[in-house]
Amino acid sequence: MSSLPSFADPATVQWAGQPLQLLPAPALWWPAQRILFVADLHLGKAASYRALGQPVPAGSTARNLARLDALIAAQQPAHLVFLGDFLHAPEARTPAVLQALADWRARHAALAMTLVRGNHDDRAGDPPAELRIEVVDEPHLLGPFAACHHPQTHPTHFVLAGHEHPVCHLQGRGRDRLRLPCFVQDAGRAVLPAFGEFTGGWAVPPAPGRRFHAVGDGAVWALPAPARGLQPTTGAAS
Repeated sequence: MSSLPSFADPATVQWAGQPLQLLPAPALWWPAQRILFVADLHLGKAASYRALGQPVPAGSTARNLARLDALIAAQQPAHLVFLGDFLHAPEARTPAVLQALADWRARHAALAMTLVRGNHDDRAGDPPAELRIEVVDEPHLLGPFAACHHPQTHPTHFVLAGHEHPVCHLQGRGRDRLRLPCFVQDAGRAVLPAFGEFTGGWAVPPAPGRRFHAVGDGAVWALPAPARGLQPTTGAAS
């Protein structure tokens, strides 16, 4: 019998004593509480670039919201928690983006939603009140977890964060190389990959005790420890 994992299933981890699922959406699912965590949508980012005269194609907001629709339909959460950077910038608040958000929220009228403010939320402003998204500052405590935007440590709670848009580079033979979003776990905290499709990424370097779960082709899988094939680099998320 093959010992290879089934990549058709999400990866299951135990953080803070809780079974969690790392979803290829990418998102984090806490089944015991039916809470779905999503980081870094950056909705309206393309519109923000177009407002600056950059020739960026339209449609990323609609695609991101459609992906959220599919994720909500699949998991049936009771609560959706955004780990910061919901809107990208003040220029993202175009009539088209705001109408798309209103239509999307109407499709999920009964779903509780919370936004943990991130650095882009500070500039873009809170979502319109009509969206009925509770807005809180970090750390926002939920059971044994501290929902945050910026990766940090907490004295009593396991931190779930975003902000860094983590990616990993897998090296094959010759010049073969893959760049994939990934979940990154350190002692007492984990960082989720960005959900938004029009976002950059930071290649997180290996470190003692650091664990990586790569996301690709509709699957999530653990990379060996130490995470061979990861290319150290420096940088920061936008």
